[in-house]
Amino acid sequence: MTGGPVHGTWEPRPAARWEDAFLCGNGRHGALVLGDPDDDRTVVTHHTLVRPNDDAGGRHRLPPLLAGQLPDVQDRLLSGDLTAAEDFTDERPLQWVRPFHPAFQVRLRHHEGAADLTGYRREVAFATGETTTRHDGRSSRVFVSRADDVIVQHVTGRDLTLRLSLDHRLPNAPDTLRVGHGAVLTAEGALLSLRVRYPGSDLAYTGVTVVAVTGGRTELAPPGVRIAGAHSVLLLTRVLRHTGEADAAAEGRALRDLLTTDGPAYDTLLARHLALHRTAYERVTLDLDGDPAERALPGSALLARPRGTALLERLFAAGRYHLLSSGGLFPPRLTGLWTGDWDTAWSGAFTLDANLNLQTASAAAAALPEVTEALAGFVQGQLPHWRDNARAVFGARGVVAPAHTDGESGHSYHFSREYPLHLWTAGADWLLKALVDHDETYGARDPRTAGVLAEVADFYEDFLTRTGPDGFLVVVPSYSPENRPANGGWGVLNAAMDLSAARHALYTAAAYHPDRADRLRALAARLPPHRVNADGALAEWAWPGLEDTYDHRHLSHLYGVWPLDEITPYATPDLAEAARRALELRGPGNDSAHGHLHHALIAARLRDGKRVADALGRVLDGDFFHDSLMSAHYPRRNVYNADAAHTLPAVLIEALVQSAPDRLALLPAPLPALPSGRLTGIRTRFGAGLDLTWTPDGGTAVLRPDRTARITLWTSAGAEPLDLAAGRERVVPLPAATR
Repeated sequence: MTGGPVHGTWEPRPAARWEDAFLCGNGRHGALVLGDPDDDRTVVTHHTLVRPNDDAGGRHRLPPLLAGQLPDVQDRLLSGDLTAAEDFTDERPLQWVRPFHPAFQVRLRHHEGAADLTGYRREVAFATGETTTRHDGRSSRVFVSRADDVIVQHVTGRDLTLRLSLDHRLPNAPDTLRVGHGAVLTAEGALLSLRVRYPGSDLAYTGVTVVAVTGGRTELAPPGVRIAGAHSVLLLTRVLRHTGEADAAAEGRALRDLLTTDGPAYDTLLARHLALHRTAYERVTLDLDGDPAERALPGSALLARPRGTALLERLFAAGRYHLLSSGGLFPPRLTGLWTGDWDTAWSGAFTLDANLNLQTASAAAAALPEVTEALAGFVQGQLPHWRDNARAVFGARGVVAPAHTDGESGHSYHFSREYPLHLWTAGADWLLKALVDHDETYGARDPRTAGVLAEVADFYEDFLTRTGPDGFLVVVPSYSPENRPANGGWGVLNAAMDLSAARHALYTAAAYHPDRADRLRALAARLPPHRVNADGALAEWAWPGLEDTYDHRHLSHLYGVWPLDEITPYATPDLAEAARRALELRGPGNDSAHGHLHHALIAARLRDGKRVADALGRVLDGDFFHDSLMSAHYPRRNVYNADAAHTLPAVLIEALVQSAPDRLALLPAPLPALPSGRLTGIRTRFGAGLDLTWTPDGGTAVLRPDRTARITLWTSAGAEPLDLAAGRERVVPLPAATR
């Protein structure tokens, strides 16, 4: 443990709450492992499990048909009626998206009574994705296979005697669920099934567990089985969401086929999983020269030392691990891939006006194309509904992304007067920014990304038709999530985010589609510039007379700074100073983790290491992390939420390395508490891998370019051109002044 960062975490006691359970996942199935030696529970989740709660006929699950009213609302807003957009609705009630929920818990009860925990240890290894609980000569190991899409648990020990069942009774599970259990004995041991049907719906989900027992005897003990005198029990579990009935026996046969190997089944399944998981996890590492004694501590003890470098090392490693583990079929939800409660805050949705965007911010630089691929697949699956949003609300071609989605529906139906999210038009550009970054990083344009960019451009060509008295185009109505002007309604004109997104989308679509380039660039050039207000700050609304509301968790108006490169200290120093002033004036709102770390990401782009450290410190000091190293939305571990866990690696990377297709900034926002360290395996947007080492006396960056490029290198010594040749390693010294 003294040789470098610890790629895992451990605890000397079981998880008393599901929030502290160690996590495994393959981007489809998830597992929360509590590690109780007497009542060994593994909560099973799946990305597709969202609870139906349709209104009558589902009419409020479609975007509102408002296109016919759009010209009148635009006229009223342009004439000075700053509350006109509050009438741009079909008067429906606020409707949340379908809530994400857990499936069930796999439960192994060994005996009654509290155990002596002497010698107890539970741990999770990030490089393998495997949790292990050891106590009194017994071990329980769990992982979720990326290769075989199955939850694998292996229990070994002396004279294992236990009751095994699939138990749907998790916190806030509805009493109206229709539940059926199945258990049959097999040659290997047993086949268990659990079918759960939602009330008033033809939707259901079925869990299937194959049980392979070595030694002892197995007998039926409804709703599960009793095992006595065994020395190992292997469990293989899957969840299926379906309509009608699922064929549990067929799924059982498929799982039993995984037991047929030349060697121990657990080891064979783990080896296949590691070929995918370990390869991805080990691409990037961060070593901050943490104290060896602190590195040896359990996570809960590290969290009690919030300013230690060993904690930052472990949170960085845990963040990459959890992000990788929750990205597959979909990118991460508000809770990643996990929940132990049916009453999940904000429906456990995909929230696209900051949260998902922040969580996936490190995917390109931190070499996790698996997460980018999950995001790309998510976008592709939503496109038909995004087209409906554009037509229904705006009468336009192209696509408009919703602000919230359950993963099944991409329709804009979650909105209200106070949160008119159906007016927000910047969402598609924000999601596509991560995909464009990926294309730049790896040097090939994904035709799927090109196709969506074309449709975003179609939307702007149809929507951007109104002009203001200055002759510039006007984005009207316009919405800055989730804020409002101090002297206007919720939807007004020319939100800074909408202007930045429209410009970026049009210029990027022009680069991907040369046949349309002249027309799209000409349209982008007609958009108005950003406005600097009387406080010297970049205004959240560029429309004259609209007053800023500063105390708010969202920083949508600084979208041009991060994640875009529209406003930078290098090319637009005056606007960058106005953005810095806007950040300085911004209050924390409701003290949410995503607000603090969004603040840190923008500060890093503005080369303000002190402000990055302050924002990061508010999260570290605020008790935002559970013992699992998954995070909370609010201080004091209030509301389980993946924003901080998944975003923290991006903050540290941005403070140390920033890249654009023609630029590399090394230590752009150095953190005083991190005087030395090593960051290896980073990917840049000009197609080079990068290893960075820094000390108080300087350091080096080793670049391994995949393609030839000329870039500008920025360090504390200033700017200089740097020529890179494909396949030729380049070592760049860092001056001492970068500390």
